[in-house]
Amino acid sequence: QVQLVESGGGSVQPGRSLTLSCAASGFTLDNYAIGWFRQAPGKEREGVSCISSRSDDGAKYASSVKGRFTISRDNAKNTVYLQMNSLKPEDTAIYYCARDIWCSRFDRPTWENWGPGTQVTVSS
Repeated sequence: QVQLVESGGGSVQPGRSLTLSCAASGFTLDNYAIGWFRQAPGKEREGVSCISSRSDDGAKYASSVKGRFTISRDNAKNTVYLQMNSLKPEDTAIYYCARDIWCSRFDRPTWENWGPGTQVTVSS
């Protein structure tokens, strides 16, 4: 059974850091791109970052997180990480991961196997 499960969320003060994990099971992680998305209350879901299946194809970031967030993958552990630094209150949202063949556009309808999400709250 294909499954993605997020973890690592929590409540932190502005300027602090969190690392989210997306654990994959039921498929070979290195054949897929993995994306991180978030949805804040009353807002539409938005793409945050994605990482290609091939290590040399790089990663993609939303402009709002570029320079603060870093995505990485450990195929041996079947896990993708999102290191979030210098967190801001506007980063507060439920964070989800999903898989696709390509890390190209966040709005591709082919993102699938969404995890249940993990809550990130940034507040003083």
